[in-house]
Amino acid sequence: MCSSRSKLIKRSTVGIAITLISIAAVFPLFWMLLVSLKTRVLTYDPSIWLFKPTLENYVTVFRERQLVRFMRNSGIVVIATTTLSLVLGSMAAYGFARFSFRRKEDLAFWILSLRMLPPMATVIPFFVLARFTGLLDTHLILVLAYMTFNIPFSIWMMRGFFEEIPREIEEAALVDGCSHWQVLVRVLLPLALPGLTATAIFCVIQSWNEFAFALFLTGVNARTLPTTVTFFLSVTGVIWGEMAAVGVVTALPVLVFAALVQRYMVRGLSFGAIKG
Repeated sequence: MCSSRSKLIKRSTVGIAITLISIAAVFPLFWMLLVSLKTRVLTYDPSIWLFKPTLENYVTVFRERQLVRFMRNSGIVVIATTTLSLVLGSMAAYGFARFSFRRKEDLAFWILSLRMLPPMATVIPFFVLARFTGLLDTHLILVLAYMTFNIPFSIWMMRGFFEEIPREIEEAALVDGCSHWQVLVRVLLPLALPGLTATAIFCVIQSWNEFAFALFLTGVNARTLPTTVTFFLSVTGVIWGEMAAVGVVTALPVLVFAALVQRYMVRGLSFGAIKG
């Protein structure tokens, strides 16, 4: 009896803790949505919870702030960055997973350490480089900058997936006359497709949400969606309603994307966890 009561109390405590943590995590998104549906006057009074919602903030940001153009810029940069990161990262990961060479682990850790660098530590060198090469405010400089943290991530993710694939499969393909490149493209990548999908998902999310590089390396032509929040800061104050509307528009594609590919993400992250 005491054991059952103890288990019930433990489950109830865990359930309450999870509920409180979930509420704390979701509340900022809920508050942002709430503010985006208020009129400009109501946004300055956070005590008002019940009101007639309006879409005027969304109409304004799309009509006057040209939000579609910034969404297109984000889409171009995300697609290019993810594609190149997966191609280059998969090739490097295959080398780390299947070949032995001197100081391999040291080199692998150095690659991972590039991912640990904060964006503000590298944005100035990128700015100087873009200024001298004429790439400032272009999609290309953002793609190159994003690849510096997406490629190391792709290498470490894909390396683990390749290492879980039995070497016998690769050796059989080599015996049949395949080159290492053909083994990678025709054998390993199809087998590691769940891992490739999971890696692509994280690259998309990281590239879409990136702020620092996009803010400092773009001006008008290649500005991405997250940086448009700076449009609503001025000496007269903050336009909270329009800023919240942009925040919702920025977060919504990622949330929908994550919901649609959730099962692929879980499958990819658990790929190879259980060996047959």
